[in-house]
Amino acid sequence: MSETLTIDHLGAQGDGVVATPAGPVYVPFALPGEVVEAELRKGRAAKTTLREASPERIEPACRHFGDCGGCVVQHLETGAYLAWKRDKVVHALEARGVEAEVEDALACSPETRRRVTFTARRLGSEVLLGFNAAQSHRIVVIEECPVATPGIVAALGDLRDLARAIAATPKPFHLTVTETRTGLDIAAAGAGRLGEKQRRAVIDLALAKGFARLSADGEIIVEGQKPSVMFGDVPVAIPPAGFLQATLAAEEAMAGLVSKHLEGCRHVADLFAGSGTFALRLAQKARVYAAEGDAIALATLDIAARQWPSLKPVTAEKRDLFHRPLLTKELAQFDGLVFDPPRAGAEFQCRQIARSDVKRVAAVSCNPGTLARDLAILVAGGYRVTRIVPIDQFLWSPHVEAVALLEKKPKRR
Repeated sequence: MSETLTIDHLGAQGDGVVATPAGPVYVPFALPGEVVEAELRKGRAAKTTLREASPERIEPACRHFGDCGGCVVQHLETGAYLAWKRDKVVHALEARGVEAEVEDALACSPETRRRVTFTARRLGSEVLLGFNAAQSHRIVVIEECPVATPGIVAALGDLRDLARAIAATPKPFHLTVTETRTGLDIAAAGAGRLGEKQRRAVIDLALAKGFARLSADGEIIVEGQKPSVMFGDVPVAIPPAGFLQATLAAEEAMAGLVSKHLEGCRHVADLFAGSGTFALRLAQKARVYAAEGDAIALATLDIAARQWPSLKPVTAEKRDLFHRPLLTKELAQFDGLVFDPPRAGAEFQCRQIARSDVKRVAAVSCNPGTLARDLAILVAGGYRVTRIVPIDQFLWSPHVEAVALLEKKPKRR
């Protein structure tokens, strides 16, 4: 039986939310103020019909929107969309009692996502390549993607050919495609074990298509050219499936904020340093200590630093900062620090930083909830938040990055 619903607000995951006595009802692809008719199934709306549209509703940019689960808010006007992203950070800070002004979110342009993970599956002679439908394992075969770079979109046909050649299992698997300066870097995961004949065919195909590198479950199958990106002025040969910010513009915006905040610092710590996104830029003006738990990423950073002689000294240490954070005593040597942890945040590390006298700290996060928790720890330890900038690099998705800048006055001796 259908019910008429009026959307109250946009939820954290991009669904329209209706407040009812029995609890919230989530309506996919509905906007605040809209009136819809829908059937209710366990707190979610199904078979939805739009009766009254919001003035903020616009025409989606992609023909697959509404079926493909990659984007959730292509139908929302840009200003309202960016305000929604900013509000995620604002609400997270309010929930933790952190008082700080949150700036407007920096926008993300279409056609800039340089790293995309496709789902693929071979069904007989047919190959499916695309993204999963929302809340489903069904693969939506895509013919376009206004989020991804033109270079990745132009290669969709070649990627289908590769998926057909590399599939050694009828099960779905993933192809993570990264556009680098030297070509596409493709990392397959879960495609199955390749036989010798199939391996040779896959190598020939990858070389013929001009892919820079193809790896499968961490093993490099073929590398015609070493995939390379620039971290500032430093060329870096990234490892297969290694972490990389999704868009170059977002990376440069974050790095610019961090570098300006730490300007004048002479010895800087980069915690959760990855392959050197911040460390290699900061090393142009300061000595850098870089800590990272991933040995391959750390080796990549170390090699890049050693091959670029104009940099200040970079010391790289493999260290699991979740279980062995830098202690307050160790932090005494630094006058600046940046940390960019995974979504879980850096709670235990922040407890040590809060007790330290590091003058300037930059926190970079992809999770407003854990960022707010970590900032609350630092503020309780005497730090003052001077700036918070949300950055949208996952266009039309529920995700938002943020950079928070903090200062602490040195203690009087």
